[in-house]
Amino acid sequence: MQTQNLSMSGSEIDAVSELLRSKPRPAGFAERRERLDAIGSISPVSGDIRLQPARANGVPVEWSLAPSSDPSRVVLFFHGGGYCSGSIASHRGMVTEAGRAAGARTLAVGYRLAPEHPFPAAIEDARAAYHFLLDQGIAPSKIAIGGDSAGGGLALALMTTLRDAGQLLPGCAWLVSPWVDLQMTGASLVDKANVDPLISKSYLEELASAYLAGRDPADPLVSPLHADLAGLPPLLVQVGSAETLLDDALRIARRAGAADVRIDLEIWPHMIHAWHLWATQLEDGAPRNRVGRGLHSCAIAKLERSTTKLVAPRWGRCGAPGRARRLNARLPALGSVRSANSRGYGHVAAPSCRVGRAA
Repeated sequence: MQTQNLSMSGSEIDAVSELLRSKPRPAGFAERRERLDAIGSISPVSGDIRLQPARANGVPVEWSLAPSSDPSRVVLFFHGGGYCSGSIASHRGMVTEAGRAAGARTLAVGYRLAPEHPFPAAIEDARAAYHFLLDQGIAPSKIAIGGDSAGGGLALALMTTLRDAGQLLPGCAWLVSPWVDLQMTGASLVDKANVDPLISKSYLEELASAYLAGRDPADPLVSPLHADLAGLPPLLVQVGSAETLLDDALRIARRAGAADVRIDLEIWPHMIHAWHLWATQLEDGAPRNRVGRGLHSCAIAKLERSTTKLVAPRWGRCGAPGRARRLNARLPALGSVRSANSRGYGHVAAPSCRVGRAA
């Protein structure tokens, strides 16, 4: 595997990891929510972003629009936080820059949280937000659904419910460090326990218990790993190599590929769970093809190149295709998978998924 400036990216993310380890997670849900909002404030919203709060069929949401973005294109985003924390505020910096990179509006959703509002409250709110966009005249093909961690699982659950109801699906989806197995059976929960500063199996078990409230954790609507994924739109899945949910991303990519869903899997060396939240901490003044802001650009642009015409490619930010070094690893009945290097310049081999070529 050949990558560029791995030592730099490794040292930067290591500093973030040490900062997180130095501030233990509070015991109470209210304190945890405050902590995650504070973490989100590390990446403040740029002054040229226009924000507008709204209600989407009763659900609190927030629009964002960067200069020159096309308001007819929308990234519908569901924040992470294990269904028990996270908010529009905690992910505002990440979401608004993703919208800028995509050249699209964003709609961040403040869905109801457990334990006060266990399953199915979150998916009900997600469905309400999606229908709100349709009611606004946004074409489904111009909607990208995004989510990190629990928000990634929620995005998948939403799409399967829409498909089962015979409703039009979004053009594509962007899943960051998705949590898709509430039974917590992934081997990386053990293998990566010593390097992930955020997510442990015991912590996930606590969150799952609060969200499930007695529901079967194998239910496909709470664990999309067990869902029928056939017919879903193309997916971009991004995960860090240093996170306990690595296997969730690998397994959902494998299952989607086996179901003939076009899937683009990226494994980012050294990166931790939902590292996009710390984008500003991972930049050293280099051009935007650095990890962080350049990552947002790559994430949505690659969706467009491999799927719909949702957004225009932005090679100036993602790294020109001539820089890419692609190796393909193949498994029976599956295709190639790509792992983005630390600068976002290209791809190297990774196991376990079928991928539609994006470039």
